[in-house]
Amino acid sequence: MPESGEMEAMARAALNALPPRFRGHLADVVVRVEEFATSEQLSAVGLDDKWELSGLYEGRPLSERSIWDAAEMPAIVTLFRQPLLHEWRTTGEQLAELITHVVVHEIGHHFGFTDETMHRLEDGEDF
Repeated sequence: MPESGEMEAMARAALNALPPRFRGHLADVVVRVEEFATSEQLSAVGLDDKWELSGLYEGRPLSERSIWDAAEMPAIVTLFRQPLLHEWRTTGEQLAELITHVVVHEIGHHFGFTDETMHRLEDGEDF
């Protein structure tokens, strides 16, 4: 069973596979892996079941920032290990692909992207 460090490495690989013009805006984004979301994190996205949340973006999207936000805490992308492992086991999807999907979706929030734009990015479209 992959440990947190292995999953974090897969998440970093997903970030490194993004087009260069996006990677240049990710230096301050923290990526971490936790076992489950906290009750506060679940509440923030309107969920009750800790098994339903596999990733979360916490921070202010770049599209909402100004030069006056320089002292702001860095954005955080958290992957939740147990829900990801459960989905991996039940769907048969490759774990690296599942992690890439979650990372791209959460990073999309960093850029203020719509779900449609996130799907295009995940499909490898360079726009």
